[in-house]
Amino acid sequence: MDRPLPTLGNPQNTIAVLQKYGFNFQKKFGQNFLIDTHVLDKIIAAANIGPDDFVVEIGPGIGTMTQYLAYAAREVCAVEIDHNLIPILEDTLSGYDNVTVLNKDILKVDLNALAQEKNGGRPIKVVANLPYYITTPIVMGLFENHVPLESVTVMVQKEVAERMQVGPGTKDYGALSLAVQYYAEPYIVANVPPNCFMPRPKVGSAVIRLTLHTDTPIQVKDEKLMFRLIRASFNQRRKTLVNGITNSAELQYTKEEVAQAIEKCGFPPAVRGETLELKQFAMLSDALQE
Repeated sequence: MDRPLPTLGNPQNTIAVLQKYGFNFQKKFGQNFLIDTHVLDKIIAAANIGPDDFVVEIGPGIGTMTQYLAYAAREVCAVEIDHNLIPILEDTLSGYDNVTVLNKDILKVDLNALAQEKNGGRPIKVVANLPYYITTPIVMGLFENHVPLESVTVMVQKEVAERMQVGPGTKDYGALSLAVQYYAEPYIVANVPPNCFMPRPKVGSAVIRLTLHTDTPIQVKDEKLMFRLIRASFNQRRKTLVNGITNSAELQYTKEEVAQAIEKCGFPPAVRGETLELKQFAMLSDALQE
């Protein structure tokens, strides 16, 4: 089948669809629809979407990027939480025979099963224009559930994209930076100003591609413990690592145990979590586990 060229990147066409259905933007779903063909082309190119790919799109909205993905990919599964958008998507995607729309919350979709069913368990590509309030749980959910992923290419708030790729000692460095870099190689593809969206968000955005590591860059005996330590050390940034870990409700270590592990790793006694890199957190985790 000859697939139609995407039309929704054009703002007039987007407005026409919204008016036709009398659609009202839902603040609770953080809806901002892309209306810039250059940005859409950049996302498809960055995600390296080709005719063999099975793509999961999170939050298709009215189907703007979905049209671009369906035009380029073998098959697309678009997951949309807002049931008011389902009739619009049926309309805007009617020309594409390779798209399935799921009216579900992405956090409740079994993506491992979906990858198995649609892609024989081979790594899938995820593309999304994410609602900013839920970016971190979605990205972390993809990683922590060990979904077979090749890459995740997402539009996020600019500050969040920067946080994903910074290193120790900077104010943006935190648990998200470490988690993303443990699982993937982050690369900011483009900065996207507010006027590329409807309605305009109050903040700048960025497209970031996370290319999954074939092997994690560091080895750690207990991944879950390491991330608990990371969270504890950034929950109270101004505190020393000893206090951060001892005060954490997720962890049951005494001050002495933590101090001994820190000494064993050769870190200064008053070290703070924000100065440690991933491999040092892995060392600490392994030392505490012993």
